[in-house]
Amino acid sequence: MKKLEWFLACAFFLTAALLTSAATRTAPSANGTDTALNGTWKVDAAQTKFSPKPYAFYISEGWYHCTTCTPEIVVKADGTDQAVPNEPYDTLSVKAVDDQTIQAIGKKDGKVLFDETRTVSKDGKMLTLKETSHPEDGSAPVTTEVMYKRAGLVPMGVQPASGDWQVLKFNQSSNGLTFTYKVNGDEVTMTDPTGETFTAKLDGTDTPVKGAYGFDTISLKKAGPGTIEETEKRNGTVVDVSKITVHGRIMTIEDTSKPSDRTSTFTAHKVG
Repeated sequence: MKKLEWFLACAFFLTAALLTSAATRTAPSANGTDTALNGTWKVDAAQTKFSPKPYAFYISEGWYHCTTCTPEIVVKADGTDQAVPNEPYDTLSVKAVDDQTIQAIGKKDGKVLFDETRTVSKDGKMLTLKETSHPEDGSAPVTTEVMYKRAGLVPMGVQPASGDWQVLKFNQSSNGLTFTYKVNGDEVTMTDPTGETFTAKLDGTDTPVKGAYGFDTISLKKAGPGTIEETEKRNGTVVDVSKITVHGRIMTIEDTSKPSDRTSTFTAHKVG
């Protein structure tokens, strides 16, 4: 489930697939053992409230620039694999398919991690991103479609899909939106259909994560009545912080991507 917000945070690269990167999702009860968290949850895409901060990229003079990526990504837009440092993927290839569409493919260890297209509407006001991401465990791909609206003026002298874009809405396959929690004393175990899993204590200790996009450790701690804080790190650097609260069969996840400080709110419902 954490994949969603991370994908958006990568500004179009795995912008999708999740969008839902949003969070371990738990809420400790007064006695420290949260049975309300136990079960399977599914994010309701229609109830998501996205950060208004835009994502920005452009293709000009044969080069692709993602200016809201951290650090900024600059690669040749010729469809060849280009090395990208400090990213969860090793290489990125970008090319303009035609005047309306850009394709981007990210690989890790030579294997395709995600394949996406971004298509601008004829009036230049809307952008549709379609993405397929491939879990590391070989399970079924996650498919995502994200709709953006243009923020600001259409840039001059660049590929037409370029510019600043705000997220409006998204749809994603069920395997990208569903996750399961099991509480055992002071330990919380999370699993999802794409192979992402961890078991962590509610004491703030960094814990390794398997099968995750964009981060390699996670820590959980109580953050007030009925709320926990989840912190994700990659190579020791904080990349995402979430506050998760459970009210009966509804979970609210306030997720902040770092270092951009984009905060989005996700709602999940208990389905099992």
